[in-house]
Amino acid sequence: MRVSHLNPELIYPEISSYKIVDVRRPEEFTGELGHIENSELITMDQALAGKLEKFDKQQKILFVCRSGARSGRVTEYAMTLGFQDVHNMAGGMVRWNELKYPTRK
Repeated sequence: MRVSHLNPELIYPEISSYKIVDVRRPEEFTGELGHIENSELITMDQALAGKLEKFDKQQKILFVCRSGARSGRVTEYAMTLGFQDVHNMAGGMVRWNELKYPTRK
């Protein structure tokens, strides 16, 4: 299984076409780096599988974290659950902020 890592520069122009799932902790979501507008916070814990299973497996989903490591693991996990169109945001919110793209806090 090969995880799709997409750079924010490619994602930004079409960000509204993705369901955005942020897998960081709540204090990171509202902290210094903020989060992408309309993203949904689903932390990496035992409840993750149950929450993902409620999503449409054909839906286009972008997983986001601080740097792209945790969201990469979740993207791979989602693929094992049968999700077809899931992607990891390379560089995470660190890169998103470097590019000065809009965030919410």
